[in-house]
Amino acid sequence: MYPDASQHISTSMIAVGRLFDLSRTRADKWMETLKWPWDILPMIHQIILELGPDLSKNEFEHAGEKIWIARDCKIADTASLTGPLIIDHESEIRHCAFIRGSALIGKNTVVGNSTELKNCILFDSVQVPHYNYVGDSVLGYKSHMGAGAITSNVKGNHSLVTCRVGAQIIETQLKKFGALLGDYAEVGCNSVLNPGSILGRNCQVYPLAMVRGFVPENSIFKQQNDIVIRQGPITD
Repeated sequence: MYPDASQHISTSMIAVGRLFDLSRTRADKWMETLKWPWDILPMIHQIILELGPDLSKNEFEHAGEKIWIARDCKIADTASLTGPLIIDHESEIRHCAFIRGSALIGKNTVVGNSTELKNCILFDSVQVPHYNYVGDSVLGYKSHMGAGAITSNVKGNHSLVTCRVGAQIIETQLKKFGALLGDYAEVGCNSVLNPGSILGRNCQVYPLAMVRGFVPENSIFKQQNDIVIRQGPITD
C-alpha cells in the first residue's frame, strides 16, 4: 500500500516543476512563476491572445477570430473550433471534436471524436482521443485519458473548489477547476476526476475510478483508499 497520506505527502509534491516538464508547452514562462499550479487557469485566455499574434505566419494559419493553427495539423471538417485557440504542430483534431475556446493545444496532440475542451492547456503529445471532457484543466506531457474519462470542473453545490494534499486542504479561490495531470499520467476509461483532482507524474488511474484530491507520483489509483506504488521508471 502507498504510505499514509497524512504523514508522507506534502505540498512540495504539487509544485509546477514536479508535475510538469515546462519545456513541453508554450505557456512555460507563465507557469514557472506560479505559486500553485492551478493559478494558471484564469490566465489561459490572455496567454493565448499574447502568444497568437507572434506565431510564425509561415508555420501558423490565422484560421479565424483569435484562432491560430499550425499548417501541418490535421483538422476534421466536422470539428467545431472557437477562439482564443492555438493548435500546435502536427496535432490532430478529429471528427466532431468541440473546442469551446481558451484552449492551448501542444504539439503532436490528439483531440478525438466528440471530445470537448474548454479553458485548458494540453502539453505536447497529450491524447484525449474518445468522448472526453476536459474543462478548466492542465494535462501534462504525454498524459492520456481513456475513452469516456472526464474532468468534473464544478462542485455540486457550486462552492469554491478546494484541493486536498495529504492532510492539508488548500483553498484555490476558483469556482471552476477540473484536474491537473502530471506528465505521463494515464486515466482509465470512464473515470471521473472530481473538481480539484491532481495526478502526479507517471500515475495510473484504473477504469471506472472516481478520483478526489491528490494522487502521488509513480502510483496506481485503484479506488479512493487503495493506492499502490507503481513499478518502473518514467519513459519517453
